[in-house]
Amino acid sequence: MSTSKYVFDVDERNFPEIVLENSRRMPVLVDFWAAWCAPCRMLAPVLEKLAEEFGGTFLVAKVDTDEQRQLAAEYSVQSLPTVKVFRNAAVVEEFLGAQPEGVIRQVLDRHVERESDRMRTHAMALHEQAKTEEGIRHLRDALAMDPANERIFPDLARLLLAQGHFTEVEALLQGLPVNRQPDADIKEIRIQLEFARIAGNAPPVTELEDRVAKAPGDCEAHYQLGARKVMTGDYETAMNHFLEIMRRDRRFREDAGRKALVDTFALIGEGDPSLVSRYRSLMSSMLY
Repeated sequence: MSTSKYVFDVDERNFPEIVLENSRRMPVLVDFWAAWCAPCRMLAPVLEKLAEEFGGTFLVAKVDTDEQRQLAAEYSVQSLPTVKVFRNAAVVEEFLGAQPEGVIRQVLDRHVERESDRMRTHAMALHEQAKTEEGIRHLRDALAMDPANERIFPDLARLLLAQGHFTEVEALLQGLPVNRQPDADIKEIRIQLEFARIAGNAPPVTELEDRVAKAPGDCEAHYQLGARKVMTGDYETAMNHFLEIMRRDRRFREDAGRKALVDTFALIGEGDPSLVSRYRSLMSSMLY
């Protein structure tokens, strides 16, 4: 049994309180282990050491799988040790085996709130109050103070895009580490940057709507109007404009209608899977 005040033994009775409720305030690492498991005995002191070092910014909950078979089954534990990271009452990451301390630190860095995260929260609150430029300044300060915090850049990029600071977003993207470039949130920022540039160079929405009403085959107007709708979150209207481009001219800007649809699907993501499925089917019907 651990002597750390940040490490708890849990069972079915106290799991909801210790793990699920606490995970709404901070990360909780649930260590599924067994007394006969040698790697489990290697991992336990590492987790306890880190819990003490981080001083209560995350908790460790230990589940003895020999005694708590139902919990192990409920969370699909297949091997030991298995560590699952809970945040907001859900598993957000996991790792298997007695991982080195450095690997576990990387996991913690992705989930433990830091001072720069508090600055992020304040910056986004300023943005909600229509003080976006002030929020940007706070995010720049947070990034300068803690460049390793990968959560700062996406928020900063989105606020910069909202204010039309496209060149700075591009410079930040180019400065990201190579291993960060393929990440989904970075791809999303690149897509938003492209749509923002198109929308930023477009005439007012009313003028574009008047153009497509008078000339339904005006693909450029459909393209610019679609980009403007993407930037306001009106994805369905945007996708209708991109579909219209596909119907009218597949060669427009080298199949820009289809490419814009695919990019819009990526932005919607899991936010509205039925909408994506419906428009993906419409797109496919034009391709084949």
